Formats: sequence, structure tokens, C-alpha cells
Amino acid sequence: MKIFLREQRSLFGEILDWMLTPLLLLWPVSLALTWLVAQGLANKPFDRALEYNAQALAQLVMVQRGKVLFNLPQSASEILRADESDTVYFQVLGLQGEYLAGERDLPAPPEQDNPPPSGTVQLRDAEFRGIDLRVAHVWVRMPLPDEPLALVQVAETREKRSVLATEIIKGVMLPQFVILPLAALLVWLALARGIKPLHRLEERIRARRPEDLSPINHKDVPLEVVPLVDSVNDLLERLGDSLATQKRFLADAAHQLKTPLAGLRMQADLAQRAGMSTDELKQSLAQIGRSSMRATHTVNQLLALARAESAGVGRGLAMQPCNLVRIVTDVVRDCLPRAMDKHVDLGYDGAEASDAGVWLQGNATLLAELVRNLVDNAINYTPSSSERPGVVTVRVLADAFSQVLMLQVEDSGPGVAESERELVFQPFYRVLGSEADGSGLGLPIVLEIARQHGAQVQLDDAHPGQHPPGALFSVRFAALRSPPKPAQPPVA
Repeated sequence: MKIFLREQRSLFGEILDWMLTPLLLLWPVSLALTWLVAQGLANKPFDRALEYNAQALAQLVMVQRGKVLFNLPQSASEILRADESDTVYFQVLGLQGEYLAGERDLPAPPEQDNPPPSGTVQLRDAEFRGIDLRVAHVWVRMPLPDEPLALVQVAETREKRSVLATEIIKGVMLPQFVILPLAALLVWLALARGIKPLHRLEERIRARRPEDLSPINHKDVPLEVVPLVDSVNDLLERLGDSLATQKRFLADAAHQLKTPLAGLRMQADLAQRAGMSTDELKQSLAQIGRSSMRATHTVNQLLALARAESAGVGRGLAMQPCNLVRIVTDVVRDCLPRAMDKHVDLGYDGAEASDAGVWLQGNATLLAELVRNLVDNAINYTPSSSERPGVVTVRVLADAFSQVLMLQVEDSGPGVAESERELVFQPFYRVLGSEADGSGLGLPIVLEIARQHGAQVQLDDAHPGQHPPGALFSVRFAALRSPPKPAQPPVA
């Protein structure tokens, strides 16, 4: 269903999301960190005042006649109670922890194994009657035997601190409510300006004519987009080569089909003439049959070449382990009737199907087409008669040690001149002076199928120095390291 399909995103939207999303996610983190920093800043001035009050009260603890006393003047008591925002509490305990002044139930400081030096003020957070407090306490050493300690504590609520922290956060965070939208706007404008070269490139490509396959100019293209433009240029170059090849192929195919079709029309016109004898009519019909067979062969070869080329374009070629000996012997067996009609001695010589190293990874149908075209080519171009039959030998040579598998097709024909050995693999090219009937597509099909199997095709003289030298076509494959395991029969 379409509702489950992912919506196509634009590059602009993706970059904008990746730039703004971290800002939005970091904003709560910034708020939390600002709150922690604000708490620390708000505590410092009030903690100093609390320490000062604790030290001031500690100076009022004295010893008279061996007894600890605490005398709080009325003026000092009023100062402690004068805060409008917070409530201030204090507590003074004697040498044995007896209550001297202040709040009786103010929380005592935690016990310590080593009490701090006398006069050192310590700060802590505590709770008193359900209210959070900030407490400063100091131990006061008395000039008595064993130097006992008295405790002075001063505590206040945290209202002023919370108000100050809130004001700090407001001062920091409120401007961000203006800065964040402004930052988002600036990011949007920067991105819109940054991708303008892409829009210009798009306009240049859209303005091109369909037949214009020239490379795209790198001018005004960002460096990050240059590899993409290079890839498109490479694709355009390959597309241009492909179109040129197709146009040339169609032109050659039309030219090659024109001859048999013209012969068919001419012979049909001749057969329709009045006053033709039976022998002349039979001759015209025989010529029509030969022309139709030639046209059919040409069309079949064109289709075979198209299948071979399309098998490796746009989709992977279906490969599986193939026994080359079995493929070759099947093709030789199929070609025997045609070879016998032409008085050609066709035979197989080489490895057996059970030998090691005769397996390769390939497409059996295309490999059979490759072998058939080589054998047909050898039969067509080997002069033969009942008195002096031609010889065509097909071989499969396997070298399991070097993992090389060789297919050879040898004939006793006139061979191919060294200057023409590369040309015979071009579509529709035929050796000059040859009277053999063919379309000129067999060897290009062989070369294309070999290329798809990673094989190499080589053409040499079969018998160098002799006349005629003959032709030897060799196709070199990479053999499998080990033959495939036979399929296990299903368990009943």
C-alpha cells in the first residue's frame, strides 16, 4: 500500500533536518546545564553571608566560671530575623550537646571521625519541618581542660537562591527564544543559496535536446557534485557509444537483409513471367528457397547476437557449473548431418566428460551457441568434395593443474590472413574472395559470449607453412577448481 511507502525526501530537506534537529535536541540540554550553573552562581553570595553569620555567632560563645554561655544581643537577633524573603534559624549547643540557644530541633551535622579545626565553617543542605534549608555550622573550641567543642549552626530557607537562579536562567534562555528562530532562518537562507548551483545544473540539463549527449560542463558546479557530474558524463559517453553501435548495427543489418530480400523479389518476378518452362520455374523456386534460407539464417544470427549482448546488459548472466565436453559433443552430434551433406569429415578429439578440469562456470545455452557458431563457420569455409573431403576437428583440452580449459576448432580450409584476423570478429565482415554462404555474424557472437564468460578468443593458422594453412580458433576458459557435487536423491 502506498501509505507504507517512504516519502521521497529532497536534499535540501535532509540537510535542513540534520542541521536543525541537533539544535532542537541540544536546547533542553543547554537548559539543564544552565540551571546547574545558575544554582552554583546563586549559592555563592548567600553562602558567604551564611558563613559570616555563623562566625559572628561563634564569637558570642564564651566560658565563665567553667561554664559555657551564649549571649545574643537583641540587635544581633533582629538582624538574623530581618530577612524578608527567607527565614533564618540558628542553634547553639554546649560542650555535652546541651541546648544553649536557638531552635532546639534543628538537624545536627553528620558525625565525623575527625572533626574539622575549630572556626572552620562547613555548609550543607538539610530539611527542617518539611522545608529545604541551607545550613552553615562551625565547631568552637573552648579554653577548658581537654579542649571540648561547642556547636553553632545558622540555617536559612532557599527562596532568595531560587529567585536568583530563576532570574539567571531567564536572562540566558529568553534571548535563545529569539536566537533559535533567527538561526533556523539563517540556516534555511544559507542552504537555499548553497543549492542554487544544483538548480542551475538542473536547468542546464533540462534545456538539452534529446540528441545532445555531449559532456556536461563543470562550470558553476560545486566540488562535491563534480564526481556526480563525471559519472553522468561517463554514462553519456557510454550511451553515445551504444547508440552509435546500434545505429551502425541496424544499418549493416538492413544492408545484409536487402540482398536476400531483393533476390526473393527478383526470383518471384521471374517465376511469374509467362511462358516459363518447368525447369526454369524449378530453378527460380530453388533460388527462392536458398534466398529465404539465407534471410532466415541472417535473422536467426541477428537474434542470437542480440540475446548474447542483452544477457550481459542490465542484468546478471545466469551462471552454473557446465561440463564443456558434454556441450561440445552434443553440438558436434547435431552438426554431423550438415557436415555429411557437404562431405566434411567432422570429428571430436580431446578430453572425456569424466575427466578432471572439464567443468567451468557458465551459461550452457550461450556456450552451446558459441560452439555451434565455430563449427558452422568451419564447415562453411572448408572446401570439400566427395573426392577430397575437408576436415574439421573439435577439441577440448583440460589442464587441471593450471585450471585452464581450452576449446579448439580446427579446419583444413584456406585460413585467414593475419591482416584480417581482427576484422573477422566485426559484425557482417566476411573474408574477401570467399564464396561461402554466411551472414558475417557467427564470429561476433562467439566473441561476445566469450567476453561474458571471461574467456579469450584467438585465431591462428592450423598448419603454419602449409597450403592451405587452415584456421584454428582457440577459446581459453577458466576451469573450476573441483567438479560440482552430484545432487543427493530425495529421502523417501
